[in-house]
Amino acid sequence: MMSEKVIVCKEIELAELDKKHFLHPTSPVQQQQEQGPAFIFKKGEGVFLEDVKGNRVMDGMSSLWNVNIGHGRKELGQAAQEQMNQLAFSSCFATFSNEPAIRLAAKLAEISPGNLSTTFFTSGGSEANDTAYKLARHYWILRYMPEKKKIISRKKSYHGVAMGATSATGLKPFRDFTNSLAPDFYYTENLSAKALRETIETEGPETIAAFIAEPVQGAGGVHIAPDNYFKEVREICDDYNILFITDEVITGFGRTGKYFGIEHYGVVPDMMCFAKGVTSGYAQLGGVMLSESIFEDFKELSTGTLLHGYTYSGHPMACAVALKNIEIIENENLIENAKKMGDEMLRGFKWIQGERNIVGHVRALGLMGAVEINSKPMGQGPLSPRIVAEAARQGLICRSVVFDDMDILVFAPPLSINKQEIDLLIETLNKSICSIEQGL
Repeated sequence: MMSEKVIVCKEIELAELDKKHFLHPTSPVQQQQEQGPAFIFKKGEGVFLEDVKGNRVMDGMSSLWNVNIGHGRKELGQAAQEQMNQLAFSSCFATFSNEPAIRLAAKLAEISPGNLSTTFFTSGGSEANDTAYKLARHYWILRYMPEKKKIISRKKSYHGVAMGATSATGLKPFRDFTNSLAPDFYYTENLSAKALRETIETEGPETIAAFIAEPVQGAGGVHIAPDNYFKEVREICDDYNILFITDEVITGFGRTGKYFGIEHYGVVPDMMCFAKGVTSGYAQLGGVMLSESIFEDFKELSTGTLLHGYTYSGHPMACAVALKNIEIIENENLIENAKKMGDEMLRGFKWIQGERNIVGHVRALGLMGAVEINSKPMGQGPLSPRIVAEAARQGLICRSVVFDDMDILVFAPPLSINKQEIDLLIETLNKSICSIEQGL
């Protein structure tokens, strides 16, 4: 066992190497350079993470909304090892294939809503979204309507950081990061079907390839659509001959208490993007599912090579991990647990709402929730980042959303969380909010 002195020396060494050599994603660059990493994690178990100093914290975000089955599941490591020992990698270009990719594509067709039946595999969510836009535009080329190329997304949406995905993202600061966006992306109000119809009419339905939406907006603040919103969206897309794409990168694989978030609304998209929870983050994998009718059109109308693909499309090890991950989700009833524990989490949020003056609207769908902070009446800037920092100090990882006028705490703990752990999450959150509130 390492002595305390050795642990401190190792932490300092790692922090200095991190500051010098590791440019972190979605992190304050100056803070990284001056302060180093907030945590250097070395171990995960269930809903908890442990850093190199031995501090144990609850992962209230499933890391990046993705560790659905929880940390430290040796079964997934075993599945990866067995597949790598047999076939670590082979290309899926030129019609080459492998058994895990085939089995996973078949399993996805079995569990997905409606007639979604065919999968194009990617390495993650941004690639999945970029792929969906390209396939949608190519679809209309095949249908002799090449003018249909515009993509409409929603304000407050997040679709990734590849060039097309960045351009589709409805959070302006992400688009402002670059000075040259991809063309033909447009944005409509996030919870208004009427606004979508008006946007289509303004742009011209004959020019629009697809509309994309998250069933629940995640990184933009966990915004839950009204009950009839997606039914109206489906009707509008049908009326104007526009493809409807759902981005299930966050909401898929049990997060909302159903296999896929769109199932809450009783409609089926033409395409569905997924990633994150398909492997619970244990391997890099994503994809786009096509409806049976869309796939039939591709087969019937295509005359040459589908000139789109990634080196790791259909990666055999990642697909093997996904199959084991889905097996665990089903065998351990984690989707039903997400619904039950999500109800408990929301009940806890409402209790905090009654206890803390700065807490406004609270909401959740399954284990995907938000707590709004009323910072403006207090004459303060955004308070959620301060609460996040205090929560981390007290042993809870959560996330703040401060885009536009939003000041929101968001949560997405692993689907394996139990009632005792939910109670700990709520207790720690309440203490953290109380600490900031008392200092105002």
